[in-house]
Amino acid sequence: MNFHIITIFPEIFDSYFNESIIKRAQKEGAVSINVYNLRDWTNDKHKKVDDTPYGGGAGMLMKVEPLYKTLRDLESRIKNQKSKILKVLLSAQGKKWTQQKAQSYSKKYTDIILVCGRYEGFDERVLEFIDEEISIGDYVLTGGEIPAMILVDSLTRLLPGVLGNDESSVDESHSIEGELEYPQYTRPEIFEVNGKISKVPDVLLSGNHAEIKKWREENKKTS
Repeated sequence: MNFHIITIFPEIFDSYFNESIIKRAQKEGAVSINVYNLRDWTNDKHKKVDDTPYGGGAGMLMKVEPLYKTLRDLESRIKNQKSKILKVLLSAQGKKWTQQKAQSYSKKYTDIILVCGRYEGFDERVLEFIDEEISIGDYVLTGGEIPAMILVDSLTRLLPGVLGNDESSVDESHSIEGELEYPQYTRPEIFEVNGKISKVPDVLLSGNHAEIKKWREENKKTS
């Protein structure tokens, strides 16, 4: 899967995408992550991407022209017979991002363009060139960069081979809507703090895989 991220702060992504699972996924060719500076598609010497809103109001709006040029250019570079492109605007007004949506995206698309807004958002006319608006929750952030990281992370870990064991993404929380993962434990078997003893459930130490499976099913949490 190929990610194409449009932002005015490209350096924000350097640290997160160069660590852990996502770094390894890129190295092994499971994903490619390309970050583009929206200002590179402006024509004026100040590389201006925002302006005041018509009708007045607080803040600045991001302009439609630079984004339109960027999307048109990227699509022309990406398009081939195998590409299935989705253009996503990260927006507080978008559809809620869920594990089910991540699973759907991971199976449908080869290339996902993620557009990160700033300031008061984009001129409404950008929606004419976008396939879907996505929100990561009912709150407001200063920009779309963190939501873009979340989409890249949640999609990358669903791709075959990325987690090492593909079962890892099957039994975890939200794989089934409304269902969370069962409690898990590791060493030490007994943990004591201030005289209070906390012990691993006996069934998990039994070696009886049928009983363990039953216990896990019965102890799954719900959201």
